[in-house]
Amino acid sequence: MAATAAASVAAISPLPRASLPRPVSARVPLLPRASPPTWRLSVGSARARSTRCLAAAGGGGLAPEMRATLDKVVGSHKVVLFMKGTKDFPQCGFSHTVVQILRSLDVPFETLDVLANEALRQGLKEYSSWPTFPQLYIDGEFFGGCDITVDAYKNGELQETLEKAMLS
Repeated sequence: MAATAAASVAAISPLPRASLPRPVSARVPLLPRASPPTWRLSVGSARARSTRCLAAAGGGGLAPEMRATLDKVVGSHKVVLFMKGTKDFPQCGFSHTVVQILRSLDVPFETLDVLANEALRQGLKEYSSWPTFPQLYIDGEFFGGCDITVDAYKNGELQETLEKAMLS
């Protein structure tokens, strides 16, 4: 009986490690990284300065009611920032950056939270032909997103544009 017990224990005991087959890991070749886009919208370019809300051009499939609402909001304030979150509690680092720039310049500005309204968020993308947020509007014109605003702040163009807007 002892012999049969020893045989059954030997039958269930693990094999020595050397005799176990090594698992074969599947290797997936790394894909090459995509190169960054070579185009860049320069803040000082004529295209950037003439980037008005396409609401005036009537382009896109934006509902007339949404277009009228956005025209009214953008036209009724000198500086409007459509952002994720609020100026007191930004929900995105890019929105936070633009808020901090505007606050550092001591500019009065209004904000609208695009996270609170999906229709507003999608409508603004068509309205401005700009796919991301935040979106800064100065004196009724689309100025740009975070990167353009930061670049314009660094080279003084933002301050100049805001001064002109406040005087008009």
